[in-house]
Amino acid sequence: MPGAMQLSEAIARYLKQLSEVRLASEHTISNYRRDLTRFIEHSGDIAIEDVSRDHVQGWMVAGYGQGLSPVTLARRLSALRGLLDAALRAGWCKKNVASGIRPPKQPKRLPRTLPPEQTSQMMHATDSSAEARDLAIFAVMYGCGLRVSEAVGLNLQDVSLGAAELRVFGKGKKERVVPIPDGVISLIESYMEERDSSSPETALFLNLRGGRLTARSVQRMVKKRALETGADISVTPHRLRHSFATHLLAGGVDLRAIQELLGHSSLGTTERYTHLDMAKLTEVYDLAHPRARRKS
Repeated sequence: MPGAMQLSEAIARYLKQLSEVRLASEHTISNYRRDLTRFIEHSGDIAIEDVSRDHVQGWMVAGYGQGLSPVTLARRLSALRGLLDAALRAGWCKKNVASGIRPPKQPKRLPRTLPPEQTSQMMHATDSSAEARDLAIFAVMYGCGLRVSEAVGLNLQDVSLGAAELRVFGKGKKERVVPIPDGVISLIESYMEERDSSSPETALFLNLRGGRLTARSVQRMVKKRALETGADISVTPHRLRHSFATHLLAGGVDLRAIQELLGHSSLGTTERYTHLDMAKLTEVYDLAHPRARRKS
């Protein structure tokens, strides 16, 4: 159709809208860009008006044939639906042909956690050249339940040690205030004594060159720390966040309070930890209770 907008241009405009208007995270935009580029590779750079239901279903079937997981396929479909919704509102197409297509059923997965003794082990001293900083950021992620992106996104003005509070910007730049436990405060104070006060960088956590620490660097640091302290090397920053939530729930903290601390927009997301706690309780029961299992 003459004058119709091509897929590549529609995708570029949509990703710009996600970034500038909806304030989506860089991680989300990167995933959507990759997924929508894959759709162009499948369908060709056709006009967005010409995208059909057959194109979408064929793309999903091809992904299934490549062995992609249900999670990846569902994300792909979500990215395409979002694009076509935006295109429909902007008048670039007349119908969202992906709206009636269901994503593949996904298995329920409980978040993995670390037992408290493992997190304690990771606090043991290592030979890191930035030991005070590494301890502080590890403690902030586990002690305050922050995502790694939120931890590296902290600026100096977001930290109030006197009030024992952190101002955190989560997904969609949504702001929340998180309390800082006493032990975390002392580790931040120790780090601040070593932090380069002459650096013009506003970030709380600096790399060795004086710039903002990246999420990837923190992920590597956590793995290295686990290896050096003899802790579980499958640990990740997000697993620390899951552990924070699970340990609070086990300690009797209200689920609504945990939702606020984690910055979840939906209580349903937080309720995963209820299932996790019950799963652990059932495991302990099966191992310990004399009537839990039938005698062979």
